[in-house]
Amino acid sequence: MSMHIHTGTPPLISGAMARVERRMPHPGKILVRVGQRVEPDDVIARCFVPSLPQIINLARALAIAPAKISRAMLLEVGNKVEQGAILARTSRFGGRTCLASVGGEIVAIDGETGYVTIIPDPVAFELQANVRGIVMEELSLEGVRIETPAAQVYGAFGFGQERAGVLRLVVTDPSEPILPELIDNRSAYAIVIGGNGITAAALRRAAQSNVRGVIVGGIDEAELRAFLGWQNVAGWRASTRMWQMPALVPGQDQGLTLVVTEGFGERPMAAPLFELLASHDRQEAFIEGVTQLHGPLRRPRVVVPLSSRTPGLQVDMPRPTIRPGATVRLLDTEHLGQIATIRSVSAGTRRLPSRARAAAVEVLLEDSTTVLVPRAAVEALS
Repeated sequence: MSMHIHTGTPPLISGAMARVERRMPHPGKILVRVGQRVEPDDVIARCFVPSLPQIINLARALAIAPAKISRAMLLEVGNKVEQGAILARTSRFGGRTCLASVGGEIVAIDGETGYVTIIPDPVAFELQANVRGIVMEELSLEGVRIETPAAQVYGAFGFGQERAGVLRLVVTDPSEPILPELIDNRSAYAIVIGGNGITAAALRRAAQSNVRGVIVGGIDEAELRAFLGWQNVAGWRASTRMWQMPALVPGQDQGLTLVVTEGFGERPMAAPLFELLASHDRQEAFIEGVTQLHGPLRRPRVVVPLSSRTPGLQVDMPRPTIRPGATVRLLDTEHLGQIATIRSVSAGTRRLPSRARAAAVEVLLEDSTTVLVPRAAVEALS
């Protein structure tokens, strides 16, 4: 199953200027200046993220009438309370007590409903650069835009936050899957590169081993659902803007990002993508897993910073066109992930093997066979 969304950017960029936006979840203070060079571990911004109000049913906790909670309270509106401190009790000596489930400020005591509202203290958040480069722009107290010369690979879909790590090749062929035994101590804090898939057991082991990211060609839908904890396919609703990885501990991010380059099923990673990633084995990289299916369209990517002296670097991203002689990757279900060369591009519509009429291209496959595919089902590599 193809999950590709066209954004106008080629899936493979061997060397060009990459632009990375690093944003905080809430406005705060930018700690770097435009023109400054940053490293992946540098803290570039800091903010305090407000928490959602916590409502405590005090009347139920103390088994008293709502009108009596004001007398039971040991604190007043506006007072600060520590987590685990006694919030209220039914009598001065003994009796029932209610402890504060969170630390924060008491903002409401409702004698009609028996509820007490506490706003937790804001949570300090530090934003790291996660990529080596130059700060080119400040984004209105929300973050910065960093530019760095880099090789880049765009995936079909993915999950997870933006992370930094060292690329680690765990297979020798793009048709090999990642099995649990391939994830060992050497994979900790790395971004592992696989071939045609990964099992749910291997994903769980990767999360438990502090693997930062996983890059594979395809993944079986049932294996991914098993890892996500979804009982059925309802999670793949078309209206879903983003998909998120599950937390091993509720409320905590488990620290793993997944990028799938081809789509669902056992899909070997396209050879040019695998070769580019493999050529940068043991180098630092930046991985983005967020997939947006609604505008603005967004595909996950892997960014591998390069030296500014690397031969062949381009300032702007290449924009390869669909033309005779161009190398393309096929995106239709029958040929998903295969590499081909365009022989001709139809000027109008043509009847496809499916009997439908559409703009089409004739391509030469690696086995020397020629097929006609919709123009929308090819993605130019060069």
